[in-house]
Amino acid sequence: MSSFLQQLPALMGVVIGALGSYLAVVRGDRARFRREQEVRWEERRLAVYSDYARALKKSVNLTYRVAAHLGNDPHPHPISPAEAEPQLAAATDGRDPAGEALIMLGSREVVEQAREWVTTVMDMERFMRAGTVDPDAWQDLLARQRACRERYYTAVRQDLALPPGHPALWSTRPVSDG
Repeated sequence: MSSFLQQLPALMGVVIGALGSYLAVVRGDRARFRREQEVRWEERRLAVYSDYARALKKSVNLTYRVAAHLGNDPHPHPISPAEAEPQLAAATDGRDPAGEALIMLGSREVVEQAREWVTTVMDMERFMRAGTVDPDAWQDLLARQRACRERYYTAVRQDLALPPGHPALWSTRPVSDG
């Protein structure tokens, strides 16, 4: 019995070491799993955010083209409201599932900014469907839409911990040579 008592501290050391190693491995695996899961969800959110923006931009681009047909916008490829209507319906049908995915996976701030952006786009669509000819009012709608889009992208960047991005205000004037 005395040899067992002499070896007991070593045996306890082995058991404690094995238990410590096991706990360290389990803890490390859990942390790695959480990190991998966070990365997967961030990738999914980025895809949802991008899909929503792309779906909304289809509607925006069609309203630009119809506004050009009505004389409100300088877009180089005007389209009549009658030609645009089936495309607008398809664009609306495409943004509805993208919006549902956004509501499901998006942060509150991103969803709120998306709501403001789509509300402005819907105002643009109403303006276009009414056949309104008022270039100044159209420019006001464009400015609102661009500001809403910029706030949406800012919220997306903050949610995904991305650095600040470009405000996406492109100049349409030709660049002079000097």
